[in-house]
Amino acid sequence: MTGRRPPCILIVDDSQGLRVEIREILKAEDPETVFLEAGDGIEGFRTLLDNPVDLVLCDLVMPAMDGFKFLQMRASRPELEKVPVLILTAVDEVDQKVKLLSAGAQDYIVKPFHPGELVARAAAHLRRKILEDELRQKNALLLELSTTDGLTKIYNRRHFLELAQAEMERSRRLDLQLSLFIFDVDHFKEINDTGGHELGDRILVSVCEAAQVHLRKYDVFARYGGDEFTVLFPQTAPQKALTVTRRLEEAVASLSPEDTGGRVVRISGGLSALTPECLTLDDLIRSADAALYRAKQKGRGRVVLAWDKD
Repeated sequence: MTGRRPPCILIVDDSQGLRVEIREILKAEDPETVFLEAGDGIEGFRTLLDNPVDLVLCDLVMPAMDGFKFLQMRASRPELEKVPVLILTAVDEVDQKVKLLSAGAQDYIVKPFHPGELVARAAAHLRRKILEDELRQKNALLLELSTTDGLTKIYNRRHFLELAQAEMERSRRLDLQLSLFIFDVDHFKEINDTGGHELGDRILVSVCEAAQVHLRKYDVFARYGGDEFTVLFPQTAPQKALTVTRRLEEAVASLSPEDTGGRVVRISGGLSALTPECLTLDDLIRSADAALYRAKQKGRGRVVLAWDKD
């Protein structure tokens, strides 16, 4: 893969001579390969924790921590489960091989080994590791693209509705409080018309960055469409949510002129909450949206509560 770092192989064996032999055999096949070495299982496991290793070649019989214990320690760390381990063993018995594979080894090679077999087995596991890493990266990118707004890098509308529906059901089931805030940027069309879409985009990004500073990790923040945004506050009473919305207002109004083209940017919003009269996600959204509309009617630059009909 273009731009990928060179493969890294960790050799764990109490024989320095064997470590050198393995390194020289594999390095002759791929001079760019990075090699790390450890004289026992404990040192090997520490090295594995501290470095981006692509393949481990580990001797079965070692002092302090043998190959089986090394496999057990690796299994205790989920972040290491994708690193293949090839066990070096002098025992050529079926029961031993089955035990090794059952313990989590991806492969084994019997000593004394043929250099060609070592190269072939190591290369096969490295190729598989590289392909799996690339697949995970592509899947992560696809997930980000499907759930995230491309401009602001917060959740998009579709993913927000999925998360909000799940949170709504959880809140009703456990009798938890839930609040929803919908807001937009005042006079955003005028900003686009007079300053251009580049300025409008920059302001939307700045608004999101300013808002995120005041939100918790489990608050659900999304771009609902255009210049309209939503924040779902799980396990949050309306008054507490209102306090946060005031902070968001102040943060946006305090944006740097460099981020706003010299304009003072304000937001208008509507806040709703889960109540006996507002039981579904659609109810919650409609209620907050109606409050946002009233905020605009009152002159913008403010937050209106859904239950406040004045």
